[in-house]
Amino acid sequence: MPPPAQPKIYHIAHVDRLPSIIADGALWCDRRIVSRAAAGTVIGMGGIKQRRLTLPVRPHPGTYVGDYVPFYFCSRSIMLFVIHCANNPELAYRGGQQPIIHLEADLHRVLRWAEAEWRRWAFSLSNAGAAYAQFRASIDDLDQINWQAVAATDFRPADIKEGKQAEFLVHDTFPWDLVERVGVCSRAVSQQAVNAMTGAAHRPGVENQRDWYY
Repeated sequence: MPPPAQPKIYHIAHVDRLPSIIADGALWCDRRIVSRAAAGTVIGMGGIKQRRLTLPVRPHPGTYVGDYVPFYFCSRSIMLFVIHCANNPELAYRGGQQPIIHLEADLHRVLRWAEAEWRRWAFSLSNAGAAYAQFRASIDDLDQINWQAVAATDFRPADIKEGKQAEFLVHDTFPWDLVERVGVCSRAVSQQAVNAMTGAAHRPGVENQRDWYY
């Protein structure tokens, strides 16, 4: 299955993180979030976040997965499923998927920006937080992603589960103004997101995308 003509990438966050993201004008990598004590609810697994700070991104020697802002190539990710189930012992956050928002960006637009800004980026062919993850840093290698797995809704087979967790990584920070759409699960969260963007210079559309959720 070839790459989509216009692939999108998705970062998930708790809606209460949106005001600080807008105020900073950027999403921060985990290493920066730790050092800044950024405001808002952390939804990831602490142990995995710590491990990502030590896992090298081999196309860019001296950098680690936790030095990059992570995106999935799909909405309705496996991580969102873990959040929805709220039964993983490593997951401190137990608030479910309802307050989680998807920040969507266009991959090719992001790559043009990264090239112009000399910003490092890479993508993994599976979960970037695993020691065996393989990384690529060329647009010509996009076809190595298992796009069938990325699009799959049934991720019980092991190979599908691995491929669906492919990540796109942007070094250090990711500009808020590259976010083109905010996907939410409910009208209440939509209103929270709209309120957070009041007065912001960049206000992407907020859409109720129920099929992005479980």
